[in-house]
Amino acid sequence: MTAQNPPALGTSPATRRNLLWTLVRFREAGISVFILILVVAITLRSPSFLTVDNFEDILLNISILTIVALAQAMVIITRGIDLSVSSMIGLVAMMVAFVVKEHPEMPVLFAVPLGMALGAVLGTFNGLIITFGKVPPIIATLGTLSIYRGLVFFYSQGTWINSFELPRSFKLLSKGTPLGLPNMVIIAIVVAVVVYYFLNYTRTGRDIFAVGSNPDAAQFAGIRKQRITFLVYLISGLLTGLAAVLWASRFESAQTNTGLGFELQTVAAAVIGGVSTSGGAGTVPGVLLGALLLGIIQNALPLVHISPFWQLAIQGVLILVAVVTDNLIVRRAQRTRK
Repeated sequence: MTAQNPPALGTSPATRRNLLWTLVRFREAGISVFILILVVAITLRSPSFLTVDNFEDILLNISILTIVALAQAMVIITRGIDLSVSSMIGLVAMMVAFVVKEHPEMPVLFAVPLGMALGAVLGTFNGLIITFGKVPPIIATLGTLSIYRGLVFFYSQGTWINSFELPRSFKLLSKGTPLGLPNMVIIAIVVAVVVYYFLNYTRTGRDIFAVGSNPDAAQFAGIRKQRITFLVYLISGLLTGLAAVLWASRFESAQTNTGLGFELQTVAAAVIGGVSTSGGAGTVPGVLLGALLLGIIQNALPLVHISPFWQLAIQGVLILVAVVTDNLIVRRAQRTRK
């Protein structure tokens, strides 16, 4: 009898799939390691970076980014994109600030549902254009980005709301620390927990991934693709409205250029955090790590005497690296299934 050679290790489909998912999970671990290396390198260059006050400032700066990036992630998972989030922030912040200015006696907590309701209306408009108008998401939200920004100027007539015009209670809405952490950080954590539960433990959350993974198969499985697509843009508007209220409270103002260019940061945080541009994949911890990485870079550049203008270039490089990595993983997955 002739002895048979044992099968080569790592050649079975199951093994290749396990290696693939290990690679996917490693992306989050890789971001964590990169963040640690970056923190050590920056601290060696500028010891003032590694302080409690500085990290509290970083958490404050990324809280709004985290909230909107989580919304953006859900949209990208369904193979869409929402470029209008920056203009939504500007419009909702302006409208809420005007209401708070005109009615300083109003309970400050009323500003939160007001902002979320306004954001939901704007998100609904995006969803209707995309689902019923059959307009590609990138075109639809690029159009509403300009429309909403124009409405900021129309509503405000070019005027700004300044710090002295807003009541102190509204300013403390984001920066108050009754629980030891700024309210804005706590709100971002609560939003992250809710989104994590929603995506991982509800049927609708699983449907979002299904629509992004394979829209046709999801349709055949009885998932209403249009309903899910509409829903993620509605949620995007809802969370962006919340972020807009926090923005006006954090910076104690509402300006015509509020949030300008912020959409790039939300896409960057989601994609760098492992949300697949091909749809169907992404995690809440990954988005949090992506936002943290951007926040550290933004905070560290002035400390190491590098021009802040490099921030956009660094974001662009990180997006390209993340997209290329995602494409390699998708191609590998496709070959593994064959």
